[in-house]
Amino acid sequence: MKSKLTWMLTPLLVLCMSFSFAQEKSISGVVTDQSGMPLPGVAVLVVGTTTGTQTDFDGNYTISARVGQVLRYSYLGQKTVTRTIGTASTINVQMEDDAEALQEVVVQGYRNSTKEKSSIASVTINAETIENRPNASFVQTLSGQVAGLNITTSTGQPGAASNVNLRGVTSINGNTQPLYIIDGVPVDENNFRSLNPQDIASVSVLKDAGATAIYGNRGANGVIVIKTRQGNFNQGLQVNYTGIMSFSTLQDNDYNLMDSQEQLGLEQQRGLGRGATLTDQEIAAAPTFDWANYFFDTGLTQNHTLTLQSGSENFTQFTSLGYFDQEGVLQDSNLKRFSIRNNTTGKSENEKFNYSTNLTINYSESNEPNSIGSGAINRNYILGAYQSVPYITPDDYTTGADLLSPLTFANTPLFLIDRLRTYTRKEEEVKLIGSFQAGYQITDNLSANVTMSADYQSEFLTRAEGPTSFNALLFGGAENPTSGFQQQISTRQFSYNQVTSLNYNNTWGKHTLDMGVYSEYFKAHLRAFGYFANGLNPKTFSPGDGAGLVPVFYDTAQGALLFPDNPTATIRNAGLFSVFSQADYDYDGRYGITGTIRRDASYRFAGSNRYATFYSVAGRWNIDNEAFMENSVFDVLKLRASYGTSGNQRIAGNTYFSSPDLTKNFFATGPGYANQTATFLSQIANTTLRWETVTQGNVGLDFELFNSRLRGSVDGYVKETSDLFQSTPVSAINAVTQLNANTGTLTNTGVDLTLNYNILNGGDDGLNLVLNFVGNYNKQELGDLPSEDGELIGTGRNGGKLFEYYTIRYAGVNPANGNLLFLDADGNITENPDADTDRVWTDQNIFPDFNGSFGFNLDYKGFFVQTQFNYTVGVDRFDNDLASFQNPDNIGQFRSSRDLFRAWTPDNRVTDIPSYDAFNRASFGSDRYVTDADYIRLRFASIGYSFPARLLEGTGFSRLRIFGNAENLFTITKWRGFDAEALSNTSRLYPTPKTLSVGFELGF
Repeated sequence: MKSKLTWMLTPLLVLCMSFSFAQEKSISGVVTDQSGMPLPGVAVLVVGTTTGTQTDFDGNYTISARVGQVLRYSYLGQKTVTRTIGTASTINVQMEDDAEALQEVVVQGYRNSTKEKSSIASVTINAETIENRPNASFVQTLSGQVAGLNITTSTGQPGAASNVNLRGVTSINGNTQPLYIIDGVPVDENNFRSLNPQDIASVSVLKDAGATAIYGNRGANGVIVIKTRQGNFNQGLQVNYTGIMSFSTLQDNDYNLMDSQEQLGLEQQRGLGRGATLTDQEIAAAPTFDWANYFFDTGLTQNHTLTLQSGSENFTQFTSLGYFDQEGVLQDSNLKRFSIRNNTTGKSENEKFNYSTNLTINYSESNEPNSIGSGAINRNYILGAYQSVPYITPDDYTTGADLLSPLTFANTPLFLIDRLRTYTRKEEEVKLIGSFQAGYQITDNLSANVTMSADYQSEFLTRAEGPTSFNALLFGGAENPTSGFQQQISTRQFSYNQVTSLNYNNTWGKHTLDMGVYSEYFKAHLRAFGYFANGLNPKTFSPGDGAGLVPVFYDTAQGALLFPDNPTATIRNAGLFSVFSQADYDYDGRYGITGTIRRDASYRFAGSNRYATFYSVAGRWNIDNEAFMENSVFDVLKLRASYGTSGNQRIAGNTYFSSPDLTKNFFATGPGYANQTATFLSQIANTTLRWETVTQGNVGLDFELFNSRLRGSVDGYVKETSDLFQSTPVSAINAVTQLNANTGTLTNTGVDLTLNYNILNGGDDGLNLVLNFVGNYNKQELGDLPSEDGELIGTGRNGGKLFEYYTIRYAGVNPANGNLLFLDADGNITENPDADTDRVWTDQNIFPDFNGSFGFNLDYKGFFVQTQFNYTVGVDRFDNDLASFQNPDNIGQFRSSRDLFRAWTPDNRVTDIPSYDAFNRASFGSDRYVTDADYIRLRFASIGYSFPARLLEGTGFSRLRIFGNAENLFTITKWRGFDAEALSNTSRLYPTPKTLSVGFELGF
């Protein structure tokens, strides 16, 4: 009976099971990232079908499927996850970062998207291309990695700020640097020496109006968004240590400088300097000393970072401790930094509330020589290193007093030795950056969010020149026998920024709508005070201490006030307020459109011009998702376009506190008639000033071919700045001949190109080789300049380049007499051009036409090699150092180039060096020393080995990696100086060094 019952029930059971598996049911859940934060836009697909959906703004999804089917969760920048459907109707998924695909995540204003659904021009760089570099500032590390981002560093000073221009220069007198945001905090772009690059997780560069218009009055020059590392939920404690040791040396030059015998022989020939007093035997016995090796030396850098990260079910933390100590290659230049960072994230049990905190505390000390780039023979160490005559040695130095007589320029290096021993410059800084972010899920589709952030910076500068120094004795004289000075300045800056938003996200059918309304409040304060004290007692003087300060008194015998002290104090405030909105619509993953509108108010302008409105619209067409693209060679093909405006309210200077009161009348106190105290007009109020506005159009194409082995993007853009802040002529009735106004335009037109090609793809155990190329072409054009002829010397001309050179054209050496030849305005040869009528526009300036990089990444079974070659084309710079070395008037005072041996003589008529006695050798400014500064540089190279996990079993280590790096290893260029990269026409600059590094990483 039992067997019969079993036989009868078995078909029924099979039928019921078949019906159960065939019946669809609703599956729902929440998808979060590794930090536990909701992920919008995650694609959820039933494998083997066309059924799919995506998560809403808060990571929620709902999909119909059958038991036994597989759901696939995919999101660019995250590892793909699969889940098999069982009896449960709720499946929550936590995704993990995919380091190889992190660059596919797109930061889009105040929210994230995927590369597939982004309509903007944006590039994200992950930590792997930033970490383990010896640069104190991460900005230098970005050089060459993003198309259109031109980064140059004009000094080798450790921690110095770089010059950053995105898609050209957009202002003449105002700020041209991008807006930097770290974990939601807008920060000072001129100071990144206190930020530890090892803490950075990713850097996103937002280029076009579709990305930057949402930043309104601060987005004109592009936006760079930095995100720092976070811990992971449900993660045990992980400890990592990175140690790097670097060695920096001076780059080479091609000035071909004379040794002592050549220099003294030339002086003897010309009857100048020490050589004129020596015999041939004494010249032959003279030592040759290279002052560059004295003032420059090998700089040692230590970089240590310890990180700890962990997480429970609802809380994560990331903590890092950093120590960085860099010696500059120039004497008396260094940077020492201590940094602490703590980042946390958390969420409530019901996951409706989430929050995060980010805090970094940094302390740094730096020595930075001043007067660099100047012609001060008693203060500029670079001048001493380059131009000091080689027959004087450090042994010739005794005391500063002994240098007073005879006073000769040839003793320049001895003046500077004295300064090294008697001058102090030290800057101490405390910098704190913190933010708090919180969000609450009001309904399934509606959430409220707030980000509160602050940036605090306190600097204390001490400068002192000892009373027994050469400079103190030289400028003190008999009237002030205890000279010297001490200066101390304390500067504090604090800024607060708050963004509050209400966000809505909904998906129905093939439609997705994501929108938000925002308000932003910004307030910044600067307070500075200090003193400059003249007169120091050598018996009690100690740099930075007040014991050596001499009291002020009136010397009746001399009839002079001695040792006056000058106090200083500054108060500056800045403020901005904005309301804005953004909406993003997607249809079926094929078409998308994004719109932004923002209303801004700035403290900088009069009430009638205080507000401005900025906007953008961006759209995309994912061509690869169309049916007609099936079986094509394209894996990705997306067309993007955007148009909109953004603003620059920092129209003068590079800080929020530059020219804050241009709309007010000011009077100042100073000496007047008979040296009596007087009050006089110092500024006329300008109530018509307004923002500089950048209007930008962009068309871009993203593509991937051949199973995504060839990937890239190309963008064309037109970027016009209107209402440029410039000086315009006004009536002199108020003793003022010029007044600032908004007039003129500056247009940048260009193309960005990024290419990556996987030549070899062997997987984890095979050979992998990827070629990389980044390029930008940019053309500048000025318009509507405020002059009758459309020309402003020093600025440019209508239709021409910004800062185009306006000078006399050099034509060579006259073989008949050795004089210099020039071209007049009509192109005729002359020895006597007219400086008023023969100067012409040369179609040359200092900004590049093309710049970018190329290189490759190679790895094989844990071994890896990486290279990056940077290139620049179209830069023309004045080589003023070469002009000094070739100047015959410097013979007897400074070092000369062997080029002078080619100087014109009756027996050497065909040459490029004029006669020593050419009458017009110093009569005219010309383009003789305008030099092609194009270059190709091995900007970065790295080689190393990552130990596989199987070799680390039982060691207690979870990770072990060793590596060696090189920066600025060699440069191919016509530029003869030490550093072709510097975007400056200033001579005697502190060159960036070449650096070799070794390091290792340990994980526990």
